[in-house]
Amino acid sequence: MAFSSKQRSDVLQAMSEKQYDLLVIGGGITGSGIALDAISRGMTVALVEMQDFAAGTSSRSTKLVHGGLRYLKQFEVKLVAEVGRERAIVYENGPHVTTPEWMLLPIYRGGTFGKWSTSIGLWLYDRLAGVKQSERRTMLDARQTLEKEPLLKRDGLIGGGYYVEYRTDDARLTIEVIKKAVELGADAVNYVKAEQFLYDERGRAIGARCRDMLGGLLYDIRAKKVVNAAGPWVDALRDKDGSKTGKRLRLTKGVHIVINQKRFPLKQAVYFDTPDGRMVFAIPRDGKTYVGTTDTFYDDDPAHPAMTEEDRDYLLQAIHYMFPSVGVTADDVESSWAGVRPLIYEEGKDPSEISRKDEIWTSPSGLITIAGGKLTGYRKMAETVVDLVAKQLEKEEGNTFRPCQTKQLPISGGDVGGSHRLPVFIAEKAKEAARYGLTEEQGARLAKQYGTNVDRLFALSNEYDRSSGLTRETFVRLVYAIEEEMAVKPVDYFIRRTGALLFDIDSVRREKEAVVAFMARYFGWTEEERDMYGKELDQELRRAVLAEEG
Repeated sequence: MAFSSKQRSDVLQAMSEKQYDLLVIGGGITGSGIALDAISRGMTVALVEMQDFAAGTSSRSTKLVHGGLRYLKQFEVKLVAEVGRERAIVYENGPHVTTPEWMLLPIYRGGTFGKWSTSIGLWLYDRLAGVKQSERRTMLDARQTLEKEPLLKRDGLIGGGYYVEYRTDDARLTIEVIKKAVELGADAVNYVKAEQFLYDERGRAIGARCRDMLGGLLYDIRAKKVVNAAGPWVDALRDKDGSKTGKRLRLTKGVHIVINQKRFPLKQAVYFDTPDGRMVFAIPRDGKTYVGTTDTFYDDDPAHPAMTEEDRDYLLQAIHYMFPSVGVTADDVESSWAGVRPLIYEEGKDPSEISRKDEIWTSPSGLITIAGGKLTGYRKMAETVVDLVAKQLEKEEGNTFRPCQTKQLPISGGDVGGSHRLPVFIAEKAKEAARYGLTEEQGARLAKQYGTNVDRLFALSNEYDRSSGLTRETFVRLVYAIEEEMAVKPVDYFIRRTGALLFDIDSVRREKEAVVAFMARYFGWTEEERDMYGKELDQELRRAVLAEEG
């Protein structure tokens, strides 16, 4: 089935005429992972997402596929071992969206981590996660630590731990996972809300009545099994099913700020203590430094969390505390993002203390809900859910399916011949770019971001029309996002397909009029629609700077 936003309505209509083995509600990394696991085993799969794919938590993380070092402090050894091992699998299956990143953990007199406990903790972390020899931790003295990052506070510094994490583009990881599911035959549509469940005469959940949030029409999508993977909205769906009993979610908000490297010239990713004992990341990326995250309980609309002055000031204070020579101010914050973590509530615990473990519940109607968990563990979570679905379908229907296939299944764009081949692949594609009117630098950038799908973008370059008002590179990215990644609105393109609103906000301001105009022509929007989508983008631009300004 197509994954073009031009064919959304046709796909939805076709979905309402079938019965699937599995309907997944939620198009974040968890739901997308479940769809990919299920389709690769031979199930028929439908997925609906109320917003855009990855629009919730899955585009608002710290953008690390990390093993959760701090969970060792909470003695969650099993969680660390599992997600640690998953990092390497996620990396190998999508090396174009995941990159090893050496992380520095500075150690100070009186800090959370002592030299001995850090050494033991990192040693254990490496062993639990099965880290390869070349990426195992080394311990540094104070001088070596400052050589890695000269901006660090010198007072009280006694050394550092140096170990590997993996940086990712969380939204693009999600998009590539769902694209792979669609390539294998899954049907997936964004901006479709499951409004109520459908039940058979025995009260078993057999699908959902879904509303197209763009066209307004209702569609019944039927399936033998229904999985609720709606992240922050998991409990709202359990409510609709009449099964919100026992454990429930507690949302916490995390905020990140982005500062130009000219103002904060961090050269090394750092994981550091804050004065209140929490841990914060500072990470260099594409000429920017981003810092996060906060961790506070959140009770407002999960669709639109935003940075407040308090959030911003907390992170600025953390920077001043650890990097005292960097005199950044509120004016230096170019953009921000805020997301909510759907955690399983534990009475009396602070936000930072609540476990990130995932749990699966099955309601009396048979609705399967997965809640909690971490970005890093998405593939393993999916495997557990689909194992359960497969067991039930075998028992009830006599169907048998293949075991999990995703451990060595490259996601869309990831089939470059393994992570070790990626640099060669990028270099080859950079040279090839000239044949399509692109510079070598643009070719390398596109190959790095889109992996093996870059050939499709190169082909689109042959269709470039200067009168579109777009640069050639923006043209190929935008058309590809619309025709191959179901981007529907300008915000989809600028936030989740390219990350530009987070890491290159000035380019969004420069290009927004041309992008909105192009999409309006492409989709045949009315003046009213064009105005609405333009205003939505302006609102996101304001929100990225500070909530109260808009």
